Amino acid sequence: MTREVTVIRTGSANLASVVAALERANCSVCVSEDPDRALTADRVVLPGVGSFGPVARRLAETGLAAPLAERLLAGRPTLAICLGLQLLAAGSEEDPGVPGLEVLPVTATRFNDGLRVPQLGWNRVTADPEARLLHDGTAYFANSYKLDAVPPGWSAATTDHGGPFVSAVERGPVLACQFHPELSGPWGQALIERWLDVGAAN
Repeated sequence: MTREVTVIRTGSANLASVVAALERANCSVCVSEDPDRALTADRVVLPGVGSFGPVARRLAETGLAAPLAERLLAGRPTLAICLGLQLLAAGSEEDPGVPGLEVLPVTATRFNDGLRVPQLGWNRVTADPEARLLHDGTAYFANSYKLDAVPPGWSAATTDHGGPFVSAVERGPVLACQFHPELSGPWGQALIERWLDVGAAN
């Protein structure tokens, strides 16, 4: 059975690889910036690349920020990718004073001086034992900022780049990944499939 997924147009993400991964999973994909659809669609993907401030401002200006936050807080099936994870935070050191969606009570921070930034390439992901969607594996990253602490009530996976950081969080059918599952080979495709399957049960 074909599954319907709405991919949010953030103005900065390269959507082609995300759409291709969803289509490989037999999904019917709609790319949209309609606030009503962001709230009510069966499944939503929030991708993102680039800088925190411009994308966060665009979500606010297009009326997407409030329905996305409502959707996430309600636990409706949502997958956030790369900058999409950081946008769930209260804010970011990249653009101080610019609010995120404030779903996660944390602030995105820059990797320490002296590290290769951005972290670009493959790295190990280690999942919490209680995680339902996240499994241990190797994923593709492209990030200069990260989350340092697991928010209360969420399961997580961690990765090391000059020290541990949060590489993904999950709660029910909400999954947010700092890495790019759509670029992470069979392991990443399997993660997308598990997210789609858990969304079907909600």
